[in-house]
Amino acid sequence: MITKFELDELVKKYETKEFIKNDPIQFPHKGKSKEEIELLGFLASLFAYGNRKIFINKLNQLFELSDNDVLNYIKNGDFKNLKGFEYRFAKDFDIIQIYKCLSKLYNKSQGLEELFKYGYEKENMLQIVVDYFYSNVSDKVGQGFFHMIPNPKNGGAMKRMNMFLRWMVRKSDVDLGIWQFIKPSELLIPLDVHVARVSRNMGLLQRKSNDFKAVLELTEQLKRFCPEDPIKYDFAMFAFGVELNKTK
Repeated sequence: MITKFELDELVKKYETKEFIKNDPIQFPHKGKSKEEIELLGFLASLFAYGNRKIFINKLNQLFELSDNDVLNYIKNGDFKNLKGFEYRFAKDFDIIQIYKCLSKLYNKSQGLEELFKYGYEKENMLQIVVDYFYSNVSDKVGQGFFHMIPNPKNGGAMKRMNMFLRWMVRKSDVDLGIWQFIKPSELLIPLDVHVARVSRNMGLLQRKSNDFKAVLELTEQLKRFCPEDPIKYDFAMFAFGVELNKTK
């Protein structure tokens, strides 16, 4: 099994501002207010699957459609110019419905932080957030909608939602740390195929399936190394994969 010292060294090497430019976290870093930061972060996290270069390019296109003023666009837009915009599973009508749900949220409340905080206080955060979007759909949606906003009841890893929370809650050279209602010690590892494979190579994950039970298992292992901030090792997972590829 990899040691705490080895993991910490990888974190030191990769958790730097240089990391931002090639990662989807670059988008919330462009926000000028708390509301804009969380909106950019949430939307960026929804599209963060598949080829990294491709989805980052797609996100640049998406935010250009809102004249790079996403908060105003969400509050006041009719979203007609999103017609024809698609990414893999997500069709334009899926994306438009997400924007409409966000528009209602920001016009009737303080936005994403208030929604996540309410879910946290009810001790069912991810489910309550997802249920908000499901219950406010006003037109047809397809597979893309449910792929971008998956239901925790299905037992999936909820990777992109947990990644978004890492961005909003942790405070570091990379993560923004603008939400205070939840502690970094309570975050869960954003688990995808890459992180799962690397963590198994490290000897940190035994479960074969990349599901929510694997998320809990890996998070508990990482808490042994740093109880107050276990998800900082997300950077070490990324780094370990990079190091492995260099030796191939």
